[in-house]
Amino acid sequence: MRIQALPTQLVNQIAAGEVVERPASVVKELVENCFDAGASQIQIDIEQGGVRQIRIRDNGCGIVKDDLALALSRHATSKIASLDDLEHVVSMGFRGEALPSISSVARLTLISRTADAECAWQVSADGSEQNFDPQPDPHPPGTTVDVRDLFYNTPARRKFLKAEKTEFAHIESLIQKLALARFDVGFLLNHNQREILNLKPAPAQSDQEKRIAAICGSAFVDNAVKIDFAASGLHLHGWVGLPTFSRSQQDMQFFYVNGRLIKDRLVAHAVKQAYQDVLYHGRHPVFVLYLQLDPALVDVNAHPTKLEVRFREGRLVHDFLFQALHRSLADQRPGQAATVAQKIEAVAKAITLEPAAAPSRSSLNLQTSLPMGLAEDSIGANVAAEPINQVAGNYRHSLGSVEQGRIAEHYRESRPAAGIVAAQIQAYAKLFPSGGDAEFMRPDGEQSMPPLGFALAHIHNIYILAETANGIILVDAHAAHERVTYERLKQHYHNRAIVSQPLLLPLKIQVTAAEADLAEQEHEFFMGLGFELNRSGPETVVLRSTPALLTKTDVDQLIRDILADMLANGFSHKVQEKINAILATMACHSSVRAKRKLSIEEMNALLRDMEQTERIGQCNHGRPTWVALSHQDLDRFFMRGQ
Repeated sequence: MRIQALPTQLVNQIAAGEVVERPASVVKELVENCFDAGASQIQIDIEQGGVRQIRIRDNGCGIVKDDLALALSRHATSKIASLDDLEHVVSMGFRGEALPSISSVARLTLISRTADAECAWQVSADGSEQNFDPQPDPHPPGTTVDVRDLFYNTPARRKFLKAEKTEFAHIESLIQKLALARFDVGFLLNHNQREILNLKPAPAQSDQEKRIAAICGSAFVDNAVKIDFAASGLHLHGWVGLPTFSRSQQDMQFFYVNGRLIKDRLVAHAVKQAYQDVLYHGRHPVFVLYLQLDPALVDVNAHPTKLEVRFREGRLVHDFLFQALHRSLADQRPGQAATVAQKIEAVAKAITLEPAAAPSRSSLNLQTSLPMGLAEDSIGANVAAEPINQVAGNYRHSLGSVEQGRIAEHYRESRPAAGIVAAQIQAYAKLFPSGGDAEFMRPDGEQSMPPLGFALAHIHNIYILAETANGIILVDAHAAHERVTYERLKQHYHNRAIVSQPLLLPLKIQVTAAEADLAEQEHEFFMGLGFELNRSGPETVVLRSTPALLTKTDVDQLIRDILADMLANGFSHKVQEKINAILATMACHSSVRAKRKLSIEEMNALLRDMEQTERIGQCNHGRPTWVALSHQDLDRFFMRGQ
C-alpha cells in the first residue's frame, strides 16, 4: 500500500483517543481552558453523565471573532510561540489539540465574546476544520463550549462507557480536584438540571478551609496541619492530615505542581517516607499540597493528558518534600507531649485492677481483647502476676530511655499504699493462674498434645513459639488471628447469623458528602453486615449497632474504611467480592495488634482456634500464618551448622 496523508478528521479522532477517554476527560480539558482564560466563575452543566451534553461557561477574556476558526484547528494556541515558551509554560493547556479532538467525536458549538466586542460569535465544528461560519449570539463576555452526543460517530468507543451514575461520579470527583487547585475561582456543577456543587471563590484561608471541608469532609480539616515550607527555590504549602487520621485508600491525596494536579511516583515515594514511622502498614495519609517551583525545572509535556510531569532535579524535589513533611509532622506525633511520669502513672493505673471488674476465665480469649481495665499496648493479660520491678522493666523501652530502677522508684513514691496494690495484684493472679496448659489435661492426669502443641513464649511480642509432638511451630499472632476472624465472619455472613449488638450511645461519624450519600443508599447492605447506619446530616452518619464480634474494634475508623473502599471500587459490580473484601477489612481491624504481649492462655486459645479453622495457611494479605519445623528439620539445621 502506498503512503498517503490521513484525512484531517481521522487525525483528530486518533488524537481524541489519547485526550478524550470519557466525559470527564472533556470536562478536564475545557475547565483548564477556563483557567487559562482568567475566569473567576465557571458553570458546568451535565446531562446523562456527560454523554448527552456537556456545557461549560466561563466569564474569562473570551476569543475574538477572527480567532474562532483557529481555536478549532489542531496545534493552534495562544499560550506558546517558541521553544523557550514551551520550557517555561505556566498555562494549563498549550498544545491546541483539545477542541479539534473533542469536535471530531462529538457535536461541538463554541460561543465567545471579548469584553470590548459588541456581541458574541458562535461557530460549530465536526472535526474537519472546515466550513466555519461565525454567527452573532447574545452571549455575555466570556466563553461557552457546548458538547453534545459524545462518541456519536464512534459507537465502539461509546460501548466502553459505564453507567450514567458512574460517569458523572468521575466528573464530580474531577471538579472537586480542580476546585482545590484554584481557590480564586467559583464553581457551579449541575447534573440533569439539579445543582450538585456550588463553591464560591475562597480568597481567605478560612474560606479555603471551608472549601476543603466541603470536598474532603470537615473531619479532614479538624485533623490536618497547615504547612508552609520554602528552600532552594521550592515552596511547599497546604494541609497534611495527622497520622491518626488516615485512610485505607489513596482517595484523599491531592498534589499540585504550579497549580496543575499531578500523579507522580517520586512525589508519592517522598510522602510515603515522611509518614513511614507514624502510620500502620496498609494505611495511607491524606493531604492537599501545593508545590511551587521555577517552570523551567519541571517538564509538563511528558503525558498526553498532562497528568504526569518530569522534574529536572528529581533528587532535589524528593528530598525537599521529605524534609518539609517530616519536619511538619515531627511535632504532631501522638503521645509526644506526655512525660515519662505520666506514662508510668498510666501503667500504674492499669495495674490497680479491682478483682470484681475482672472477667470470667472462660472469656479470656482473643475475641475479648484484654481484660477490663488493661490497655492493649500497655501491660498484657498476664502482667498482674509479675512483680512491680519486672513490670517496669518490661515497659522500659516503650517509656523511653529510663532506667528500670528509676521507674520502679517513681512507681513506689507515687503509690503510698503499695501494700493495697500488691494485694490487688495477688488477688488477680489467683483468678488467672498461669497454668494455661491445664485445659489440655486428660482425666487420668496425663497431658495430651494437641496438633499445634502448647505455647511456650511470645517472641518480640509478635510471634508465638509452640512445642508440638513432632517439633516446634512459629505463629504470626496477628496474621493467624486475622485469618481465624475472617473465616468466622464469612461463616456467620453466609449463614445469615451475624449478631448485631446495639450501642449504649449512638456514635456520630464525620464523613464526606459522597460517603454519606453512599451510606444512605446502601442502608440494607450495612444492616446485612450487622451495622445499623443512618444518615443524620450532609457529612454525618450515625452508627446505632455493630456486629457483636467487633465490639472491641475501632468502629469509627472501620466505617470510614468500608465507605472509602466501596466509593473507590464501586458497589454495583461483583458484590460478593466486595463483601469478602469488606469482611477481610473487618477481620484485620478486630485482630490482635502486633507488639501486644499475649498471655499463655491467649496464645493457647489462638492455637486451638487455628486447629478449628480451615485454610489457615495464609492471612488475607497473603502472608503465611505459621511455620513448622520437625525434629528432622532441626537436626539437619544443627548438623549443617557443624
